[in-house]
Amino acid sequence: MELQLPEITVSRVIHGKTVTLRTGRLARQAHGAVLTSIGSTQVLGTVVMDKSAPDQDFFPLSVHYIEKFYASGRIPGSYFKREAKPTDGEVLVCRLIDRPLRPLFPEGFLNEVQVIPTVLSFDRINPPDVVGMNAASAALVVSDIPFGGPVGAVRIGRLGGKFVVNPSKAEIAESTLNLVVAGTIKAITMIEGECHEMSEDEMLEAVGLAHEAIKEFVSLQNELREKAGKPKAVVPLFKYDETLKKGMWDEFFEPLRKAIQNPDKKTREADTARIMSEGEAKLKASVAPELQSQIKALFAQMEERIVRENILLHKLRADGRAMDEIRPIRCEVDVLENVHGSALFTRGQTQVLAVATLGSTKDSLRQEDITGEGNKAFFLHYNFPPYSVGETGRMGATGRREIGHGMLAERSLQAMMPPVDKFPYTVRLVSEVLESNGSSSMGTICSGSMALMVAGVPVKKAVAGIAMGLIMEGEKYQVLTDIQGLEDHLGDMDFKVAGTADGITGFQLDIKIEGITIPIMREALAQAKKARLDILGKMQAAIPAARTALSPNVPQMREITIPTDRIRNVIGPGGKNIKSITEKTGSDIDISDDGKVKVFAMTKELMDQTIGLIEAFTGIPRMGTLYEGTVRRIVPFGAFVEIMPGTDGLVHISEFSDRRIARVEDVAKEGDVLKVKVIGIDESGKVRLSHKQALLDEKNPPAEG
Repeated sequence: MELQLPEITVSRVIHGKTVTLRTGRLARQAHGAVLTSIGSTQVLGTVVMDKSAPDQDFFPLSVHYIEKFYASGRIPGSYFKREAKPTDGEVLVCRLIDRPLRPLFPEGFLNEVQVIPTVLSFDRINPPDVVGMNAASAALVVSDIPFGGPVGAVRIGRLGGKFVVNPSKAEIAESTLNLVVAGTIKAITMIEGECHEMSEDEMLEAVGLAHEAIKEFVSLQNELREKAGKPKAVVPLFKYDETLKKGMWDEFFEPLRKAIQNPDKKTREADTARIMSEGEAKLKASVAPELQSQIKALFAQMEERIVRENILLHKLRADGRAMDEIRPIRCEVDVLENVHGSALFTRGQTQVLAVATLGSTKDSLRQEDITGEGNKAFFLHYNFPPYSVGETGRMGATGRREIGHGMLAERSLQAMMPPVDKFPYTVRLVSEVLESNGSSSMGTICSGSMALMVAGVPVKKAVAGIAMGLIMEGEKYQVLTDIQGLEDHLGDMDFKVAGTADGITGFQLDIKIEGITIPIMREALAQAKKARLDILGKMQAAIPAARTALSPNVPQMREITIPTDRIRNVIGPGGKNIKSITEKTGSDIDISDDGKVKVFAMTKELMDQTIGLIEAFTGIPRMGTLYEGTVRRIVPFGAFVEIMPGTDGLVHISEFSDRRIARVEDVAKEGDVLKVKVIGIDESGKVRLSHKQALLDEKNPPAEG
């Protein structure tokens, strides 16, 4: 008997592209599974909930976005030819999916939930990340897992001055805006992206367009729920004991409030920890064993209530600042001696050291994913060691947070980087977070921008970033400028905005509530612009513009052109010739198919030696160039000297010395090695050489330039 596989499908055209949701056929043992398609890009979203009683006091939501290479007809290039650990790109999409979903699960819901969107087909037109975001939400919507969605997600691009919803992969490459926005039917819940100095009003216009498109995706998911959705499981939600809560509030609220209202992070945390520790010890002696696990969590809840009420009702921040006030800032450059460029940015108790390193084209970052292979000439690595927050911790592989923060900073700076054809260096920027009390990613942008300018990278303008916060209860809210760690942890929004004096270049919004409206976002953007301009002024005082000369530690770069039919001579069989050059000189050599050769060398002497060796393999000498050649044949009027394999020239008897020479044999014999200079090349390619001019140039080098 044939197995019947019922399938329910909903589909509609959204901004010119067919979007399809299918459920009921694939992955039927998952608690929710939806195959989501935009065009021919297909992502299977699956969700599963652990229905056993939770034994932890937090909500364990995990997202694993997976791109299968077969989706685009490719085989992985790794040794094992198998998908391995997540790429940075996959990690970033995991974060995009997690952030808008997490706030929409019920308060007190502690059952483990695992979300796995898998890219099964990629048409090379429609990027799978946005498809995966919608697939994850749709799977939750049709499942029996308690969830307050749907969440819709779209990408906004800008082509020819016009905004485009869900642009193609090719259009994204040409776009001056790459903005991913997620939200519910009511409000925006997550934004991330980059742009080319866009104004605040234009950004809001793009977000508004995104929300209108998001409503279409939400409506389509609701249509699927009506046709295929399961009844939501009744899951016990965790609740605190009200008697214990009231007793703790009465005894510890006021002492904790006084401890929290302290501008110094270390003192505040020490006093807060002492009150909580002493209170916990006291309460455990009188509280029933089954309630003792709630004490620590109730203290944390009390701390949250104090911070939020102080800000919302009394306009009091923990460190005493005004709502739009930035912490004290200090900008320093050239803080390290033996690097290409370094800068230190300190804002309050957040301190970030940035170091720029310039390398050759071979140092570019190679990337591989389902879209193909590529190389990045500019990349940023962000490090967040545990000592930066005064704690011990495990040191190991780069975490999702570090990858996400690093990419936000990289994207924010990318728009100001010079094009590779104008500045052919590979640039690596490393951010070392030395202290952290909020918004180290924005500190990375500020220190990174200065470090690039110190190194002599011709960036177009300086870039600064600021993190905005929000406290919201009902209709009442307060926007905060330059949030510290406490306000980030206990607040409702982390809204990071980066840019130049002329516009926004990087953007990230995370919401812990159900969403924010455009008017709140407009207010936050206005405060962020004011703060950004203030920070840029302080950065400019430290370094007004990019230095016109590269750091002395940076390799020199020179470009020459060789005939395309001689490229194989320079490379040699199996790369033998070019390898011998790099081993002798330590230089890096990059040869293009059009014959352009970029040489990176640490000194002028090594540069000249490298170019000389390259030209030796081409067999084409250059006017005015010095060579060491071997005397191959002596004739009455001079000597023929081989300066390259298969290429020789004549040193006339008059060009051996300033004094008169009767016979060439008096000053040279076959096999001698002579220093010679090319003084002429006729139309037939015959080369004239001079030994005496080579000696004169060696004794008195000609002035450069």
